[in-house]
Amino acid sequence: MTATASFDGAVLCGGASRRMGRDKATLPLAGEPMAARVGRALAAAGARTITAVGGDGAALARHGLAPVADRWPGEGPLGGLITALDDASEDIVVVLGCDLLAPDPAAIRALVARLATGRADAAIPRLHERAQWLHGAWRRRVGGVLEDVFESGERSLFGAVTGLRVDFVEVADGTAYRDADTPEALGDPR
Repeated sequence: MTATASFDGAVLCGGASRRMGRDKATLPLAGEPMAARVGRALAAAGARTITAVGGDGAALARHGLAPVADRWPGEGPLGGLITALDDASEDIVVVLGCDLLAPDPAAIRALVARLATGRADAAIPRLHERAQWLHGAWRRRVGGVLEDVFESGERSLFGAVTGLRVDFVEVADGTAYRDADTPEALGDPR
């Protein structure tokens, strides 16, 4: 196995889960809460620290995640991303949504490697020309830029990254980035 640059990991757990009908972060999948599965993949990929941003902090802590309160609860994933970057200590922070069905340590390491070897501010997977904004590797330093954009009223991740250098990582097989927004999406995670 090749060495991976040091990085912190964060799992975004603060969404309302309206389409799912219950909290996705603590929803069991194959006997383990979805957020814990993502945290385990981050650990296997080599994350130095792993936090869970937003959501039910007590429940997430019971499943081995270090809860961090979202600075802007209910304001969308951009606020959670900024919170994760603000809380991190490593230069690279991998931030993933809590609802990944089959989080893959190799896919995480690939994002970190791409970001570590380039000059980009973020490495974002792209599947069939569609960026997967909730699952990426970010430079911690862009947190302040994103916060300024957030404070100006922007809530979209796509809208917030205008002006940042984003390196898109093309993925042929999106299994590692498939997420579950509805109960119907909770099929076999292979």
